[in-house]
Amino acid sequence: MVDFRKIETNAVEVWIYLLIFTFAGFDQKISRFRSPKQIQFQIQGTDPMLKPSGVWLDDHSRKKQLAESDNSVKPTHFGYEYIARDQKTDRVLQHFNSVAQHYDFMNSLLSLGIHHLWKRTAVRMMELAPGDRILDICGGTADLAILAARDIGSTGAVIVYDINRAMIQAGLHKAAHKDIAPRIGYVQGNAETVSFPDRHFDAAMVGFGIRNVTNMKKGFEEMFRVLKPGGKMMCLEFSKPTFAPFRWLYDIYSFYVMPVLGELIAGSRKAYTHLPESIRMFPLPAELSDLLMKIGFSQVTYRNLTNGIAVIHLAIK
Repeated sequence: MVDFRKIETNAVEVWIYLLIFTFAGFDQKISRFRSPKQIQFQIQGTDPMLKPSGVWLDDHSRKKQLAESDNSVKPTHFGYEYIARDQKTDRVLQHFNSVAQHYDFMNSLLSLGIHHLWKRTAVRMMELAPGDRILDICGGTADLAILAARDIGSTGAVIVYDINRAMIQAGLHKAAHKDIAPRIGYVQGNAETVSFPDRHFDAAMVGFGIRNVTNMKKGFEEMFRVLKPGGKMMCLEFSKPTFAPFRWLYDIYSFYVMPVLGELIAGSRKAYTHLPESIRMFPLPAELSDLLMKIGFSQVTYRNLTNGIAVIHLAIK
């Protein structure tokens, strides 16, 4: 495995080099190249919940999945694989343990650095104020927390709340020597059972993490619970590109480039196969908006980013 973190070049150049290496390693026989629509949906167990038509779930299957997301009996998904619900937390822990050290670099590489713009936009849209207390659910390596800490002044506080210790540790150094360091705290915990009292935070946010929570609805309900009345909730998550030709290219990139780069750099093809699968299982923006309103949030809005690859949801308790 090559440690590309030691290469002194910018992310775009590294991405170009790796893209060349990736395609050079493919079998060049066209007959063996499958389109994304030919990728088969793998199901474990005898009670398959869903079967999508192609890579992206159809409307019926996606809505059925969302309706059953908080069912304690039904199996849950891990990418395209269905597993017992009590297995998902362990699988998520294993997944992020395997990529924690390379997580930030891979994010910048695979997105060409655009994820930084998405995160800055999301935090700016929250309109945080000095003295605010912020909960960063599934906060991982603290990108959102660091951005928020700059807006809340010396009297504010941000809590990075994540179930994976390896991810928290991988991000500790980023704020350690900055003046915002005293404003950021770290708690290891499950997003479905947040260890803070009701009405404790002025804002709560989650970036690219709610897909990995076993009971997504419960995760949002916990965010709602710990928010003060009038508190803001922000969710930044991947979604389905809106322009069909671009979506086709995005599918090719997701299923044929990401896994190879994941294996080459992070040493885990499996982790970067799960990533695009989990994105395609996630509710579309309007569906997520409906879920948030049913939980009790109001003034729910969303904004597409980069042709809908990512979406920011904002809501008020």
